[in-house]
Amino acid sequence: MAQRKERADALRNRESVLAAADALLARSDDPRGVSMDEVAAAAGVGKGTLFRRFGDRAGLISAVIGARLEPLLERVREADREDQGDGEGDGERAAGAAPSPRQRVRSLLDAVLLFKIENRRLMSVAEDAGISSPYQAEHYVSWHEALAGALRHVPGVSHPDFTAHALLSAVRADLVTHLVDGLGTPPDELRAALAAQVNAILGPEAGDR
Repeated sequence: MAQRKERADALRNRESVLAAADALLARSDDPRGVSMDEVAAAAGVGKGTLFRRFGDRAGLISAVIGARLEPLLERVREADREDQGDGEGDGERAAGAAPSPRQRVRSLLDAVLLFKIENRRLMSVAEDAGISSPYQAEHYVSWHEALAGALRHVPGVSHPDFTAHALLSAVRADLVTHLVDGLGTPPDELRAALAAQVNAILGPEAGDR
């Protein structure tokens, strides 16, 4: 019984730390300036607890990103299950309303871009924080798997894994931050430019299904 209580306490501590870190990072104009000391104080835990649970500042930032991203990834997974016929009786999809593979790719990339725009400062910090390789980060692996899976169903795409990497490079946080904050590119204009680039790479819709 005591062991279960320890696990429950550990979970509550982790959630408290993530909530505190998320709030501090969201309020900061420069998330790079948010220290582990500040997070520990806001969460009401010792700084040693942060290092034991998350390893270092990069690990904490990665966990915050994962918490923000999980609801979106779950929607992606749910859409995958429905597209594969695992959902329960969705009449609209059964009538042939499921998106085509190209539409699926465009929607996935648009979702990634929107997430990067909304979280661009935090994502830029993550890319600079030494989280091993950015291509090994959990959030990147999840996006790559979903995108490569959709690309495998697009006629004419012979290297879906590489194509997924290439397309994701167009929505790196440092590039998004440069375009939105540095050059003042409106988000809707950026989304339209990305959609046009995807269409140019994947080709016309005809013969997709």
